[in-house]
Amino acid sequence: MRQPKEWQRHRVVVVGGGVAGLAIASTLGRRWKHREPMFSFSPSMTLIDADSAHVWKPMLHTIAAGTCDVSQQQTTYLAQARDAGFIYEPGELCGLDRAVREVAIAPLYERDGRLLVPARHVKYDTLILAVGSRANDYATPGVNEHCLTIDSRRQAEAFNREVRDRMLQCVKLGQELSIAIVGGGATGVELAAELVQLIEASSAYGARQLAGTIAITLIESGPRLLSAFPKDISSATRLRLGAMGIRVITNARVNGAHADGFTLDDGRRIPASLKVWAAGVKAPDFLTRLDGLETNGCNQLLILPSLCTTLDPNIYAVGDCASLTPPGASRPLPPTAQVAHQQAQHLIRHLKKDIVDSIPIPDFIYRDFGSLVSLGNYNAYGSLGQLGLFKGGTIHGRLARLSHSLLYRSHQSSLHGFYRGGLLWLVDRLSARLRPSIRLD
Repeated sequence: MRQPKEWQRHRVVVVGGGVAGLAIASTLGRRWKHREPMFSFSPSMTLIDADSAHVWKPMLHTIAAGTCDVSQQQTTYLAQARDAGFIYEPGELCGLDRAVREVAIAPLYERDGRLLVPARHVKYDTLILAVGSRANDYATPGVNEHCLTIDSRRQAEAFNREVRDRMLQCVKLGQELSIAIVGGGATGVELAAELVQLIEASSAYGARQLAGTIAITLIESGPRLLSAFPKDISSATRLRLGAMGIRVITNARVNGAHADGFTLDDGRRIPASLKVWAAGVKAPDFLTRLDGLETNGCNQLLILPSLCTTLDPNIYAVGDCASLTPPGASRPLPPTAQVAHQQAQHLIRHLKKDIVDSIPIPDFIYRDFGSLVSLGNYNAYGSLGQLGLFKGGTIHGRLARLSHSLLYRSHQSSLHGFYRGGLLWLVDRLSARLRPSIRLD
């Protein structure tokens, strides 16, 4: 029996190595890598991402603050590709031709302008778009010029470098540092708490003057922080942040960012030498230019309950870059890691049947297991969702912190397997005992 040629294999291409994309590529790649094409179903699996490594997005605020070591928490795509059996293509998606089933990848340049990898094209039979999201500036003047964001590993590391530089100036030159964060969702709240933890840890290492020279302000346009959480969690979080020395301003819409701070709709000016934009969510702009695929006002691809795009059954979209309004619901599913994880698992379970046996992928059903927000070492809060015996309840303290940690460990296990994920947890515990609690280099 003659072995089929490589081009005869079904080509599955995943664009985006985030929570959903990397889980799909790793799980299916590992499941299919030892199967010979002539004996069983064995598609090729390709992952496309502009970065070189993955970091669990809910941890980016800890990397930005320097309270977590990025080298330990990141998963390098090349190493993961070897272990899980998929092909890694570096680069950013810049075009799509649905007629010939081909995606275009933009050229890759070094920071000094040198061309590393030229533009190229990748063929697909099944395309899965999982390119995530980023903060939404709502066309606010000055945000792009004056504000930092922490939507990716590279941005989080750039923010951490900037914070450490500013803190050094505070210590050696006696300068003051005012930090303003726009957005009272989980990202803004958690970043503010981690920055306080950074300041306190730095003081323990000898920089005692920092506590009196750094001020942190959190700005939220709505009436309360954490609007997606129950009101009691929002109230408790605000009280805790206030006790930590963070100034919280609600019902304050920013209408401009400047070199020296923000201006609000009511005319107030919020001084800030370091400005962070963590408000709103939108998908990447290039999704609106993908060969006619339907998008909404936040650039998200419109998808059907089967998770395929509305105009092409061979293209799926999952996670923050996709918009799905379940039957009977009044609004789309929220752009959270929980939704992305569940959608990824749905495709993992059903994609083979769709490809091999032409059995349509069943409708995706979202299960709300609640939400968690961590304030570093100071506290954590969680809602228990709408399932189970304690639906609608809330938790806080050690139980909430443990639940937050277990979510991350579950993500590691899904990428690396149970035993290797356990070893990574052990390494993290040992490193916490041996290494400084903050980044000092």
